[in-house]
Amino acid sequence: MKLYDVYPLFDINIVKGKGCHVWDDKGQEYLDLYGGHAVISIGHAHPHYVEMIANQVAQLGFYSNSVINKLQQEVADRLGELSGYDDYQLFLINSGAEANENALKLASFYNGRTRVLVQEKAFHGRTSLAVEATHNPKIIAPINANDHVTYMPMNDLPAWKAELEKGDVCAVMIECIQGVGGIRLVTPEFMQGLRELCDQYDTVLICDEIQCGYGRSGKFFAHQYTGIRPDVITVAKGIANGFPMGGVLISPKFAPVYGQLGTTFGGNHLACAAAIAVLDVMKQDALVENAAKVGAYLMEELKKFPQIKEVRGEGLMIGMEFEEPIKEIRRRLLFEQKVFTGVSGTNVIRLLPPLCLSMDEANEFLIRFKKVIE
Repeated sequence: MKLYDVYPLFDINIVKGKGCHVWDDKGQEYLDLYGGHAVISIGHAHPHYVEMIANQVAQLGFYSNSVINKLQQEVADRLGELSGYDDYQLFLINSGAEANENALKLASFYNGRTRVLVQEKAFHGRTSLAVEATHNPKIIAPINANDHVTYMPMNDLPAWKAELEKGDVCAVMIECIQGVGGIRLVTPEFMQGLRELCDQYDTVLICDEIQCGYGRSGKFFAHQYTGIRPDVITVAKGIANGFPMGGVLISPKFAPVYGQLGTTFGGNHLACAAAIAVLDVMKQDALVENAAKVGAYLMEELKKFPQIKEVRGEGLMIGMEFEEPIKEIRRRLLFEQKVFTGVSGTNVIRLLPPLCLSMDEANEFLIRFKKVIE
């Protein structure tokens, strides 16, 4: 059987990782400034993470959600403490798209509406309603194109107000720092105005923190730069450092109803062990603070390169926009300088390294980057 050909692949076989470095099957070392799409939060093969998963799978890897799993409550307790949302409720699932699907389902159960507002260039997933909420017609199949979603200009509060005034909007879903959309940031003024409008029209405010959350921005959640509290927060990617996991943080305004939400694999014992290990390391090693410190330094240094049109982001979620397509720059970084980076569109390089990136590693990246663009 052949693999279904989904992605164009670099001819590199990564077989080992440690911290912010990975190695291929030929023994070549690479500096990882992409973290597998922002998934690697505490670094590759962190010893505490390895120990927690090994111990848990040796004891019990999975059992049904029809019985008590105290590890789920432990995840909720620790996440509530670190994020500042200990009064919210947590529903654990398996991916970011699934988190967004459930967030939108909750919103529709809450107010009975079906229309959703999202930002232009939004990316919220590849399934059902999540893909319809993704502003990329190439990946929206006809079966998903059901006219639930209106794409709105970023930070244009009057435009959003005009739609919300119609009284039929179920939810607004916001990435406070867009990932696929090019590392573009909402303004505090926009989010504060949007929060007021959602309250006024009984619309559910969802913050998609799947890429920009979990410490990546230098705060636990990117929306915390704006001074608002959403009704629902979705998380995935960095929540379990590579183990497939997602979550929905749900305001007390939502009362759970048996049967509305459900999952087979979500919140399984092994996933919870991985998530607890991540939260342990984030707290012990002050990784949110490290992301803020190292990210601010990287952005300051990158702004000194005249070849870059604009540097955007917060913490260790950084976008470098160029006037010209960046395909060749990224190729040279990877094959000549042995640095993994990401892209947004044709002109933006994305940096999403593990949150444990050190100042020395940041400087090493700057040295290698300079060799490529000068």
